[in-house]
Amino acid sequence: MKQLVVNGWNFIFDADISPLRNIPDVATRHYVLQALGLMWAVAFATAIGSYTILAASILGHTVLIGATAITVATYTAASKKPKLFAIGSGRRNDGEHE
Repeated sequence: MKQLVVNGWNFIFDADISPLRNIPDVATRHYVLQALGLMWAVAFATAIGSYTILAASILGHTVLIGATAITVATYTAASKKPKLFAIGSGRRNDGEHE
């Protein structure tokens, strides 16, 4: 297992082993390796950032969906059973308006 990790590391980062060895100019080879390193750093930072923000996004959406469900339930109850909201309020509504 250790040798597998070492071989993988060398294949990526050793200029004499990696496919970048075919680039004749050492400076260009180094530049290409640096550009690939930057690309992977940005890719991992973006992935980890989106995973971190994902939990907050899920929580926020859950709260919004819950608020919507409560609003719909309240409106439905108000249209079908309006007396439900008068129970315990100490008010009587016999259809007369003051």
